[in-house]
Amino acid sequence: MTAFDIYLVGKVGSIALVNASHDDIDYNIIARISRYLKPGYIWVTSGATEIGRLDYIKRTGFELIGDENSIKTDYSAQGQSILMQNYRQFVDSRYSIRQFLVEHQHFNDKEKREYLKNALLRCPKQGAIPIINYNDAVSDEENRKLEIQALRKANNKVVECIDNDETASQIACLVKPKYLLLLTGVDGIFTDINNKNSLVREISGANVDELIQNIEYYQHFCDGASRKGAQGARAKLEYIKEPIKLGTTAIIANSKYKIPDILNGEAPSTIIRIR
Repeated sequence: MTAFDIYLVGKVGSIALVNASHDDIDYNIIARISRYLKPGYIWVTSGATEIGRLDYIKRTGFELIGDENSIKTDYSAQGQSILMQNYRQFVDSRYSIRQFLVEHQHFNDKEKREYLKNALLRCPKQGAIPIINYNDAVSDEENRKLEIQALRKANNKVVECIDNDETASQIACLVKPKYLLLLTGVDGIFTDINNKNSLVREISGANVDELIQNIEYYQHFCDGASRKGAQGARAKLEYIKEPIKLGTTAIIANSKYKIPDILNGEAPSTIIRIR
């Protein structure tokens, strides 16, 4: 029987946290997610950059112009505190929340990986919930590419943390959760995104090799992404392969559903696991 160190690593994307029709945070989504977070859960959240952008526009009446990377830095630095404020507001007051801002080097360096792992594993024992985001505020794209290139010369396998789907999967590899939950704006993986009846309810296999083969089959049906910079459903299925090998069950679901309903199979989703 597989032993798990953490019950759940979850992730929500930027698009899911924003009410596009009102150009504002979707407080209902954040409140719904936060209500079910508890010690033993690790939550990876996107949204800082977009929330910072919306907040800046509200305060000034216009968007920033100039270098794209600099703008991303400025927006994410502004949005990070707003994002955490909202999680703190809605998470059960009995629990502590702790912000962890990570970058690719935290996963590519053995000592940093171990230090991060130990910090995350202390949280459940201390009644705390880690809230994790990639540290966009200090991440320069050009520097990141050069660092990744240098790492590739020394290592065959390099973590890039292109987006928070990869970040969540890498966190899952660190802490070995029972579940890896990726929340998005759709109900899961579809063989035809325009046909709601084509939702793939389960991708499974008798062993790791068979499951990976079946995951790769369904990757052929995935195309497109929800926003610029996102990698889409195909990448989600790619990133979950490593946690799956460790015995974690992955679920891709819509952020509009309650976390317990998703985990209990009462909400539509795609569940990926070894039978």
